[in-house]
Amino acid sequence: MWDDDVAGVYDLVYQARGKDYRAEAKEIADIVRGHNAAADSLLDVACGTGAHLAAMAELFGHVEGLELSEGMLGVARAKLPQVAIHAADMCTFALDRGFDAITCLFSSVGYLPSLDALNAAIGRMAAHLAPGGVLVVEPWWTPDRYVDGYVSSQLIQEDWGSIARLSRTRRENQRFVRMDLHFLHATADGIRHFQENHRIALFSQAEYLAAFDLAGCPATLVEDTSTYLGLYVAVKSG
Repeated sequence: MWDDDVAGVYDLVYQARGKDYRAEAKEIADIVRGHNAAADSLLDVACGTGAHLAAMAELFGHVEGLELSEGMLGVARAKLPQVAIHAADMCTFALDRGFDAITCLFSSVGYLPSLDALNAAIGRMAAHLAPGGVLVVEPWWTPDRYVDGYVSSQLIQEDWGSIARLSRTRRENQRFVRMDLHFLHATADGIRHFQENHRIALFSQAEYLAAFDLAGCPATLVEDTSTYLGLYVAVKSG
């Protein structure tokens, strides 16, 4: 999942869709410093291609990333050669320092395979917070807000060529959704087709909040944000 083909066009697709990583990073930095004015170190968990992390590096004195996908990891490390980006699973990672802020954005927690995995991931993040540190997690759709059979399409046309992206979601069961993704990438050298099938979990708001409680970092869902689904924000006591 998120192999080299998809990772290679990921930033182009989302930039064309209007995703403003810099504005989102500024919003999150403001949230973090609203709880911890002196926050200066940040870890971005499931950092993907490093687009948010690059923007965070302009706002925090020290940043690091963590990513499991080899394709995404390669893009992020090439983009940010001066930043430590760890190859690790969010459920089990163990780094040798704490952070004033930890983020997990773009609904990455939706890719966790079970409720136990969600609890483990939130627990690992909370464990890496310094006292007074702030944890910010962007969820995926909850069961009550998910729309089954949603189809989307996008065409990017530039001087170098074009990319077409098609996606469809379908309910697998009460817990999981399947998302089919197809890409056509056309350049002067030819046209390539690649596809992925993603399995994404539908965790409820109560389950998200319970995971933070279990980690000893009670959270609040902040809905008035630039993200569709809001942000869970928690502060580590002490």
